[in-house]
Amino acid sequence: MVALLGICGSTRKASLNRALLEALAALTPAAGGTLTLWDGGLDLPIFSSDLPEPPRVSELKGAIAAAAGVVIAVPEYNYSIPGGLKNALDWVSRPPAHSPLRRKPVGLVGAASGMSGTIRAQAHLRQILLYSDSPCLTQPEVLIPRAQERFTDGTLTDESTRALLATFAAAMVAFVGRFSA
Repeated sequence: MVALLGICGSTRKASLNRALLEALAALTPAAGGTLTLWDGGLDLPIFSSDLPEPPRVSELKGAIAAAAGVVIAVPEYNYSIPGGLKNALDWVSRPPAHSPLRRKPVGLVGAASGMSGTIRAQAHLRQILLYSDSPCLTQPEVLIPRAQERFTDGTLTDESTRALLATFAAAMVAFVGRFSA
């Protein structure tokens, strides 16, 4: 079984992106993997190299290091990623040579209420992940538009989205396998 870590870029408890990760976690075992959600939160102090590394950053780094791959569920805020996610990535990427993201396979998923899903946020996140030389799964893209219509009380109810997530899970497990051989 390929161990994946799921990180939700939203800090909202009732986030549709968290619900998307939970649905993906339920579908991943059929693809030969497990997806464990990071529950340590992303509300970290603003990154500064003048500060000592906070304990939760060390915990997040440890969780990333222990996983064979990472799946980030990213909402789109103002055509980009949420500030808390960017801040967490800034912490995790230091020092660069020892970042647990260095060459770690990453998959991106996202759900939004608008018509374009999370196209811009995912494009921006791919650019950010270039710094850590993190290979990103390119297909299938999981850019869920009108997400509020696909979930009921935090549970995925849309079958086409469920099928897409199952395809993504299989692709992500295979993608990670290419890097762990």
